[in-house]
Amino acid sequence: MRRARERAAFVALFLLPATALYGLFVVWPVAQAFGLSLYRWRGVSEQKTFVGLGNFRRLLADPVFGLSLLHNVELLVVAGAAILVIALALAHALHTGGTGARVLRSVYLFPQIISLVVVAILWMFVLNPSFGILNGTLKAVGLPRLALDWLGTPDTALPAVGAAFVWHGLGFYVMLFSAGLRAIPVEVNEAALLDGVGGLTRFAHVTLPMLWAVMRVALVYLVINALNVFALVYLMTVGGPDRRTEVMLTYLYEQGFRHSDFGFATALAVANVAIVMALSAAVFAALRRDPREGRA
Repeated sequence: MRRARERAAFVALFLLPATALYGLFVVWPVAQAFGLSLYRWRGVSEQKTFVGLGNFRRLLADPVFGLSLLHNVELLVVAGAAILVIALALAHALHTGGTGARVLRSVYLFPQIISLVVVAILWMFVLNPSFGILNGTLKAVGLPRLALDWLGTPDTALPAVGAAFVWHGLGFYVMLFSAGLRAIPVEVNEAALLDGVGGLTRFAHVTLPMLWAVMRVALVYLVINALNVFALVYLMTVGGPDRRTEVMLTYLYEQGFRHSDFGFATALAVANVAIVMALSAAVFAALRRDPREGRA
């Protein structure tokens, strides 16, 4: 009994600094933000007017918030699906362990190590209607009608931002799936080959179930990244044209730093956190059961 108490005190001694820092720099600011969301506040004075849940009611009735949330969800579903499929295919194709595969994995990771500002500028050059590489290529291959102002046209602005989002995020998921593939025991693949299972059948019934935990982590990361996207959208389009690329955090920035409506902006931030946590919990709940457990 005494040893158990000493062990508990020893563990608590090591956990206390981290818990205190987490409470001070994470829990307290979040609680403070929730408190501010209950006020009408301009952000430049100490005068605040308590409005209760008024900011949240205003948020629910705001069509721009609904539109920005829809754009976040579109990025999550469309760009997220593209990232998962391409990253999984590339990681599987590069699962050879050779020098070339390692070099290619580093190449795919390259966009992750450069600043989002640089990524946005690179893609603005690529998509520039006058001298961009994309329009130049389309004109060179005889398709000048397809050359558009990709970021200035309402129908193509969000897909164009989505392409940059995929390009930037792809390398991380290639590395994630590559690590998962390397963790699969060699004996499993050898046994599948001995049973005559190969190609897509082996991938679907052996490889993919073995990557279940990695897939769950990848989906949660996608939820967080897609719903918290800001810099890429703001730098490339500022939410335009005509709010066709508006996302939750660009709308939050507009309300807080342009209109000085910090109470409403904080309510938007609280809603953003709640939506991210709810979707992440839904992903964990949906994928909590490992398909391999049913085979045991």
